[in-house]
Amino acid sequence: MPRPRTAELGTAVTADRGGVAVGTLVYQRRVAAGEPLRLDPRPGQVLGRDELLAGIAGRLAGGVVALCGLGGVGKTTAALEYAYRHLDAYALVWMFHAEEATALLAQFHDLAELLDPAGLLDRADPVARVHGALAHRPGRWLLVFDNVRDRAAVRRWLPPKGNGHTLITTQDGHWPASQAIHVDGLRRQAAVQFLLNQAGEYDTASAEAIADELGGLPLALAQAGGFVASTGRSLAEYLNLLQHERAELLGRGAPTEHRTSVVATWRLAFEDLAETNPGAIALLRLLSCLAPEDIPFRLLLDATAQLPPDLAPAVASDLQQLRATTFALDDAVAGLRRHSLIGPPGAVVSVHRLVQAVTLDQLTPDERQAWQTAAADLVEAAVPIDVNVRDAWPVCAQLLPHALAVLDPIGMAMWRLARSLGNAGDYATAHTVWQTLADAHETNLGPDHPDTLTTRANLARWTGYAGDAARARDLYAELLPVRERVSGPDHPDMLTDRANLAYWTGEAGDPARARDLFAELLPVRERVSGPDHQNTLNARANLARWTGNAGDAARARDLFAELLPVLERVSGADHPETLTDRANLAYYTGRAGDAERARDLFAELLPVREQVSGPDHPSTLITRANLAHWTGEAGDPARARELFAELLPVRERVSGPEHPATVTDRANLAHWTRIADQA
Repeated sequence: MPRPRTAELGTAVTADRGGVAVGTLVYQRRVAAGEPLRLDPRPGQVLGRDELLAGIAGRLAGGVVALCGLGGVGKTTAALEYAYRHLDAYALVWMFHAEEATALLAQFHDLAELLDPAGLLDRADPVARVHGALAHRPGRWLLVFDNVRDRAAVRRWLPPKGNGHTLITTQDGHWPASQAIHVDGLRRQAAVQFLLNQAGEYDTASAEAIADELGGLPLALAQAGGFVASTGRSLAEYLNLLQHERAELLGRGAPTEHRTSVVATWRLAFEDLAETNPGAIALLRLLSCLAPEDIPFRLLLDATAQLPPDLAPAVASDLQQLRATTFALDDAVAGLRRHSLIGPPGAVVSVHRLVQAVTLDQLTPDERQAWQTAAADLVEAAVPIDVNVRDAWPVCAQLLPHALAVLDPIGMAMWRLARSLGNAGDYATAHTVWQTLADAHETNLGPDHPDTLTTRANLARWTGYAGDAARARDLYAELLPVRERVSGPDHPDMLTDRANLAYWTGEAGDPARARDLFAELLPVRERVSGPDHQNTLNARANLARWTGNAGDAARARDLFAELLPVLERVSGADHPETLTDRANLAYYTGRAGDAERARDLFAELLPVREQVSGPDHPSTLITRANLAHWTGEAGDPARARELFAELLPVRERVSGPEHPATVTDRANLAHWTRIADQA
C-alpha cells in the first residue's frame, strides 16, 4: 500500500510516551504496516477533559458520537485528544475537515486511493468506494468529521457498515440523544490553569476573575493567554481591559493555533440567524439580559399574558413576533440550538455568559437599554402576586436569579420573591437575598426609612431561621430603638419587632426571658390590634410556648388547647399558623407526661403538613422529627431509630449538614439507636 499522501503526517506533537514523540513513532510504525493515518497535530494542552474523553470512549460503542457545542468550546480539541489517546486501538484513523462539501469530497478521494489502490471498487464515487472498503476492512477504524454544519449535511458521508467508530464535532445541537454529547466550557480550576499556562504567569487571582468572565470557554481563554504572552500585558491588565473594552478586546485577533477570534467564530452564526430566523436573534437578545443559567423563557413569553405597556416599540414588535403563532418561539429556540448558542432546551435554557456579552455588545447603548428594560418588565410581570401559596414557590425559585440580575432591589416584585423563599423553607437563600435587599434599601432610601427598617427586620428573622438565633436576637435588639424612634411605640411594625426579639431571645437559650417579654407584649397587642388579630394570636402562641420551655409544660399544653379553636375559627384548619399550634399542643402534651397522645397527635398532623407545606418544608421535617421522638418516648425506640434514619438525609439535603436542626436530628438518631440496641 502506498505511503499516505498528507502533509499532516509526522508533524511535531507535544505529548510524549516513554520519551518518544508520539507523532513520529506512530507515523513510522503505521507506514511500515501500511496503516493509513491522518490527524491534525495533537493539542498542546488538554486540561479538565478526562470525564468528557471517558464519556466519548463509552458512547462510541454505539458506533457514532457527535460532540455538540458552542463554537470555541473545545470540541475539536477533545476529538483529537481522544484519537491520539486511542491510536493503538485502531488500524485506521482519518480526520475529515467537513465544513465544505467540495473539500470533503476531495478528502474522501484521498482516503479511497489509500484503501483501494487497485481501483477494485466504484471509482466514480469516492464516498461509496471508501464505504465499501471500510465495510470489508478487518481492523477497527476511526473516522473524525470535524466541524460538521448539521446532521443532514453529514448523513451521506457516514459509513453505513464496518468495524469502526465515527466521531463528529458540530455546533448543531439537533442530534439523537443516544449519539450526542454536549460539550461545555472548562470548569473553573482547569480554566484557570489553562489560562496561566497560556499566559506564562502566576497571577491566580486575576486568572480566576478572567476565567469567570469568559465562562471557561477554551478559545476565549487561549485568546486571552495569547494576548498577554504576545503584548507583554499582565493578566491584571487584561482583566481591566476585559471589563472596560470587552467588545474590541475579544475581536482583536486569534491565538496562533486558532484561525479566528471568539467574535469571528460566532459572527457567522449571528449573520445566518439574522437572515433566516430573526426571531432567534430577538430571543437571544432577551436571554442575554438575564442570568445565564436556567432561564424560564416560556414563562416569560407566555402568550396568554399581556406584554408590559412601556416597552420600546422595536423590542415590543420583536417580542410579539415570538408569540404571534403557535410555533414562533419553538422556531427561535431551534434556530439558536442549531448553532449551540443555547444549551439543550427544556422548560428552561442556558446561555454561555460570553455569548450573552457578545450579543449585547453588538447593540447600541439605547438598544441594549431597551432590551434590558424589557427583560426586567417580563420578569416582574411573571412574579406571582400571592407568594404565600405553595404553587407559587417553584415559579419564584425559577425567577429569582433573573430577578436579582435585572429587577430594582427595592421594588415590590423583589420583595415578593424574597418572601417566597422563607415561605418555601429555603432559609439560607432567604437570608442571603434579604441581606442584598437591606444593603440596597439603606443605600437608596437611607438608614431610617421605614422600608429599610422592614428589610432589616426580615434579615434578622431569616438569619435566625438559617441557624444563627443569637445573631437574630442581636439584630432585633439593634433595630428596636430605631424603629421606636421612627414609628412610635405602638406601631404594628414596632410590636412585630418586639415579638421577634422575644422569640429569638428564647431560641438563643433564654426561655424565661422570652416568656416574660411575650407576657409584656400581649396586652399591648390586644389593645392595638384586637383579640382575634393574627399577630395577637401569634403572641398568645409564643407566650404558651416559652411558658412550656421555661419549665411549665402542663400550663403550655392548656394554653395551646385554649388557643387552637380560636385559630381554627379565625385562620382556618389548614392555615400554617393553625398547624403550628397543633404541633405545639402535641409537643407539650408529651412534655406534660403523655407520650402516646403526643405521638398520635403528630401522626395525625404529618399528612396535613405535607399536603399544605410540601414534604421537604422545614415545618414538615420538624413534624417528622417530633413523630419519631415521641414514638421512642412512647416505648418503641427501634421505630424511632428507623424514622430518624429516614429523616436525616432529607434534613441534610434541605437544611445543610451543619444546621442546628440537622445536628439535633443526627443526635436523636444516635440516641434512639443506642436505646434500641440496649432494649
